[in-house]
Amino acid sequence: MRCVAVLLFSALALSAMPVHAQDSADALRQDIRTLRLTLEAMEKRLDALETAEGRAPAQRPEVAAVAPTAITPSATLPHAATTQVPGTGQAILPPRDSVADPSSAASRPDSAAGPTDPELKGFLAIPNTDTLIRIGGYAKLDAIVDTRAAGDEDQFVTSTIPVGSAHRDVSNFNLHAKQTRFSFEARRPTSRGNLRFYLENDFFGSSDGYQFRLRHAYGQLGNTYAGYGYATFMDADSLPDTLDFAGPGGAGYLLVAGIHHSFAMGKGNTLTVAAEDPDAQLAGTTDATVAANRLPDVTVTARLERDWGHLQLGGVARSLGYDGDQRDDRRFGGGVQLSGSASVGEQDLLLFGALGGKGLSRYTADLTGSDLDAVIGQDGRLHALSLQGGFVGYTHYWSPLWRSNLIYGQLTMARNAALAADAFRQSRYGVFNLIWSPAPSWTMGMEVLYGQLEQQDGQRADTVRVQGSLQYNFIK
Repeated sequence: MRCVAVLLFSALALSAMPVHAQDSADALRQDIRTLRLTLEAMEKRLDALETAEGRAPAQRPEVAAVAPTAITPSATLPHAATTQVPGTGQAILPPRDSVADPSSAASRPDSAAGPTDPELKGFLAIPNTDTLIRIGGYAKLDAIVDTRAAGDEDQFVTSTIPVGSAHRDVSNFNLHAKQTRFSFEARRPTSRGNLRFYLENDFFGSSDGYQFRLRHAYGQLGNTYAGYGYATFMDADSLPDTLDFAGPGGAGYLLVAGIHHSFAMGKGNTLTVAAEDPDAQLAGTTDATVAANRLPDVTVTARLERDWGHLQLGGVARSLGYDGDQRDDRRFGGGVQLSGSASVGEQDLLLFGALGGKGLSRYTADLTGSDLDAVIGQDGRLHALSLQGGFVGYTHYWSPLWRSNLIYGQLTMARNAALAADAFRQSRYGVFNLIWSPAPSWTMGMEVLYGQLEQQDGQRADTVRVQGSLQYNFIK
């Protein structure tokens, strides 16, 4: 260490030389000789001090002659050694664990760190730039046993449970790794704020294979986001910790292309305004009628973050319409969602969400893609469908390595005579799991799930699923 201190003193002394000492090569050489004599005198004094303390003098390498051409202004520490990852230290929410880890991909004001990744570990600096990159993701294997037919064999989507099927009572075993995920992230500071680029995929692109599916592809400069990822209406930090990938059907969940901007209100409060791809999903369409998207979906969310958790209130307004050979019609739809998280005691965590509105099916985990935002009646009028739902989850840490989650969710759609008898009416979702993380990069768990579906005509079906998972994270 004393040798390093001597060398650092040398660099400081050289940088402190007066400018007139470098007017000629002779003057520079004289300064170097003077510096060497000073260093030798310092070494002798250090040896004398060590001898007085009863220690043997440290072995130090010979001070090599320094050529004048080696002294340049660029002789400084590498740039990467002093670069910090933009967003480090800005996380307000309490840290939490999550198997699916939706929080890591979420957009945040000025690209701040999130509760599942508060230290932003694993970034590498690109030499001679301010850009840092990280390759992340995980490999996950799921073993699934259904006591009755569940519809979707890979995810527990309660709206797909078959009702009245001839093979409804047949049990099923499935083994897959479609949740395996790959991500690439780049960050750099700029004069306009932190710049973040995020790319992520999984392999849920097809029901019978491992087709690549894009989950996120966006850039964010400061508080302005543009690209493809979570809808602004959605609250990724409130989603519960499940081995099942789908989660409760009553939760707000949507991947969509859009642009949004967040306004910092101080003390962990933000207001976000967004315009996103509309995609009206209508029931009752025919070859002569098609959905018409004339305006983007507009979302406004208000968010409060504290060290105990957070609250988020979001509202979305939508223009729903169709165009037909004989007539067309339009309706305004939308809804609101209140969601959040709260620490309970030293370790436990409460997660919740509640939503409701008309024309909101696309924004729910259970019904996105189901064509139930609105229905075209026999009279040609368009009816936005009423919907309400929610979930609550409780995480308990038995120890630093063991945790459990108890979750319940429900989603209900009002009855409508224009809908088919077998259309969705209500779903229920329940989960209990036990998760073991013996190391940050290794997670195992077992989970019991219960799902029930009721149709518009009142018929019901339910099933129980047992799921075991093994997961390896690349970065943690």
